[in-house]
Amino acid sequence: MPIIVNLDVIMAKRKMSLNELSEKVDLTISNLSVLKTGKAKAVRFSTLEAICKALDCQPGDILEYKEEVTNPQRD
Repeated sequence: MPIIVNLDVIMAKRKMSLNELSEKVDLTISNLSVLKTGKAKAVRFSTLEAICKALDCQPGDILEYKEEVTNPQRD
């Protein structure tokens, strides 16, 4: 998937645990874990806003676009 979630990196920089972030943004640890591991298929803007506020960061610090690299076909 070309969207990379860097939530774990930002959390580490802020020295914030998943439990602490869960309390601050009022989301379950399970839901945050799905987002943190990049397995989420979507994220609400209100959730992204709460995470950015709690971590004092911008959405672009958490979400990154990387173009997928395809293997060239060999003849």
